[in-house]
Amino acid sequence: MTDDGTGLLTIGELARATGLTVRTIRYWSDEGVLPPVARSAGGYRLYDAESAARLELIRTLRELGLGLDDVRRILAGETTVAQVAAAHVSALDAQIRSLKVTRAVLSTVARRGSTPEEMTLMNKLARLSAAERKRIVEEFVEEMFQGLDTADPVVLERMRNTAADLPDNPTPEQVDAWVELAEMLQDPGFRAEMRAVAEFNAADRGYETPAGASLWFARRLIQLAASARERGIAPESPEADEVLRDLLGDADREAVLERMESASNDRLARYRELLGVLKGTPVPPHREEFAWVVAALRARAGS
Repeated sequence: MTDDGTGLLTIGELARATGLTVRTIRYWSDEGVLPPVARSAGGYRLYDAESAARLELIRTLRELGLGLDDVRRILAGETTVAQVAAAHVSALDAQIRSLKVTRAVLSTVARRGSTPEEMTLMNKLARLSAAERKRIVEEFVEEMFQGLDTADPVVLERMRNTAADLPDNPTPEQVDAWVELAEMLQDPGFRAEMRAVAEFNAADRGYETPAGASLWFARRLIQLAASARERGIAPESPEADEVLRDLLGDADREAVLERMESASNDRLARYRELLGVLKGTPVPPHREEFAWVVAALRARAGS
C-alpha cells in the first residue's frame, strides 16, 4: 500500500500499477537501474511517480533487446537511446544474417541427406566471414596470374572482382554453390588447371595486344558456334571450315586447340555456373559451343 503521508509506492503497488512482477522490479532495483527513492521505517523500498515512468522506459528498452549495461548508461545520460539503438540494429542485422545462413545450411543438409562430416564442412565454409571468403578468392587469383605480365588485364580485373560470396539472404542453392566453389578454389588440381588457362592467355598476347581481346574472342566463338549448331553444321563437315576461318583467321589451329582443350572442360564450366548462382544471375556455361569448336579443330588436327 502507499506509504502513509509520503505519496510513495511500495514495490508491490508499483508492480500492480505497471503490470510487472515484484521479482522483476526487485531485480532491476538490485542491478541499479531503478533505485528506490526512499526506504520505509521497516526498510522496504519506496518509489515515486518518476520511478514508475523510469520503469516503463526500462521495460521498453529491455523488450527491444537492450542489456542492462546499455539501459544503465542511457538512464545515466552516458549515451542516447538513438546511439544504442543504432548499435543494436547492426548487431541484429548480423544475427539475422547468421540465422539465414543457418536456415540455408539446414535446408541443404535435409535435402541432400548429408552425413555429419559433410554437414560440419558445409557449416564451416558457409560461416566464414566476408573477409575470409574474400581471402580465398584473392589467393586463388594471385596463384592463377602470378608472374604473367602479358595476361589480359580485363580478365584479371574480372577475376579479382568476382562476386564469389554469399548474399545477405542466401538460398539453399546459393549455400550449396558457395560450399562447392570454396572447395573447388582450394583444390590443387583445379588451381593447376586454371593456372594453365592463365598461362595460355598470357602466351597468346603481347604487350601491344588490346585489353579485353580475350573476352572478345570468347564472345565471337559463342556467336559463331551457336549459329553453326542452329544451322545443323557438324564439326567435321566441310562447312565447318568457313566457321573456323571466320573465328581464327590465319592463327595456328594446333595451338588454338591445345589452349581450348585446357580451358574447355567440365570443371571450368561448372565454375562459371557456380558464380552465376551466387550472383543470382545464372550464366550459361556455353558448353556446347566450346565443345563444337574443339570437335571441329580435332577433326582437322594434323591435316
